[in-house]
Amino acid sequence: MFLEGLAKAKSEIDACLDSALADLPRHRLIDAVRHAVRGGKRMRGYLVLEGAALHGIPASGAVRAAAAVECLHAYSLVHDDLPCMDDDDLRRGMPAVHVKWNEATAVLAGDALQSLAFQILCDSRTCADPDIRGSLARSLAEAAGAAGMALGQAMDLEAETEERTADIDTTTLLQSRKTGMLISWSCRAGPLLAGADPEPLERYAEALGLAYQIADDLLDATGNPELVGKPLRKDSNANKATFVAILGVHESRRQAEALVRRACDALEPYGSEADALRQAAEFAINRTS
Repeated sequence: MFLEGLAKAKSEIDACLDSALADLPRHRLIDAVRHAVRGGKRMRGYLVLEGAALHGIPASGAVRAAAAVECLHAYSLVHDDLPCMDDDDLRRGMPAVHVKWNEATAVLAGDALQSLAFQILCDSRTCADPDIRGSLARSLAEAAGAAGMALGQAMDLEAETEERTADIDTTTLLQSRKTGMLISWSCRAGPLLAGADPEPLERYAEALGLAYQIADDLLDATGNPELVGKPLRKDSNANKATFVAILGVHESRRQAEALVRRACDALEPYGSEADALRQAAEFAINRTS
């Protein structure tokens, strides 16, 4: 159920992104933007579509919100790969944007992707109700901004230079912002489109976001670089604040499994209709890329 749904979501989101980029002028900046949104699992967009489906919103009515969060996510990856940040040459098995072009193009491509996310959300084709469009755009800005993902990335960079070892509470706070905020928005978008209560999916997302980050940490520590599509073992060398560094591999796996159980428990109000999201949580900690 889940893998088929993920593949279908990816196809729908990719088509929406192609449409959004179709009328942009011919320029290497646009080539870089197209490159940046290629590949990936589209997990965040999938969560938008599944959350919407639980509230009676078809994929055709939610796919633009899904595409928007994938643009925002792609922007964060382009900037995260820059030499001044994590300094990675590969992303999704392809050259990072700053490697394929240059650093200035990568910065501008990230800027363009961030703007495109809000352009997509604010278009009347996303939702006929302007209040809902405004709520989606405002909440995504909050998730990505100075109290959300950007703050988490700043805390992550600071942790590399701090002499003291990060503790579990600090690391949880850091990662809940860096990774968790976009996952949380993705889960809330469906209820927001339907004018429904997002609280059950917010609880699901809180646990899922941390489980997803622990899985990333485990992949960096133990994964196969060819499957992951980027260099690994960098977190420990950079003294990053990761769950594996604090808890070790075994305890990190145990914590991730506990978080998945908590995420699945949060879906109880939806009954069997949320089984795909339960499978998504299991996938999050068992993936190889």
